[in-house]
Amino acid sequence: MQSLTMYQVDAFTTELFRGNPAAVLVLDDWLPVKTMQAIASENNLAETAFVKPNASSWDLRWFTPVHEVDFCGHATLATAHVLANELGVEGELVFETRVGALRVNRKDSAYQLDFPCFPPEPIGETLPLLNEITGGDHVSAFQNFENVFVVLKNEQAVLDFTPDLPRITQLDPFGLVITARGDEHDFVSRYFVPHAGIPEDPVTGSIHATLVPYWAEELGKPRLSAFQRSKRGGHLRCELEGDRVLLTGSAVTFMKAQIYLP
Repeated sequence: MQSLTMYQVDAFTTELFRGNPAAVLVLDDWLPVKTMQAIASENNLAETAFVKPNASSWDLRWFTPVHEVDFCGHATLATAHVLANELGVEGELVFETRVGALRVNRKDSAYQLDFPCFPPEPIGETLPLLNEITGGDHVSAFQNFENVFVVLKNEQAVLDFTPDLPRITQLDPFGLVITARGDEHDFVSRYFVPHAGIPEDPVTGSIHATLVPYWAEELGKPRLSAFQRSKRGGHLRCELEGDRVLLTGSAVTFMKAQIYLP
């Protein structure tokens, strides 16, 4: 029987039981994909991250309870926190992923994530379904390679939104992001990915790689304060820097555990 250490970290928060929980396993080499998926399904968290060293940096993969994903921000933050705070790895962390190199640096008591920018793209064939999901009560819509984004009239509309999860599932392979100008923050959002086993994601780094360029243009400034308005909630300090999006957030360790594999 194989024993592995697994951490669970709350990301994009300074408090336990807020932000977005992610599991992290630091490996010497990849486990079989079926095993990594089984661990993620057993954890039943939005993401379980698997990381291993390579010749010069780190290889990083993420799994939802249902499948492997191309891009995940909060589990990248959680992984950086485990390596730096729990295992004592110093300096800039570079993660090789499906969306390219992601860089993470300590910034005071938080972490700054350097992500590729995915600018908004014109909406595809999902517009009629979006009208059903929102009741036509949206200001505009756009998409990127993995999500559809809907802009609502104000923050209260984001808070009041009741997701029709069966209809949102029909957007597969896209998830749904709703967003609006914020009252206390520059913008707010919520995120739903039921087809990936995530009815509502508490705080999502990856969607901000598209939200930040959108709101930077709308508001006419490159530095933004964002808040994800889920039940757990989470704050992100954001900056658009050329073709990169910089996100700054904190993380706290909830659990260190031993798991046993056959």
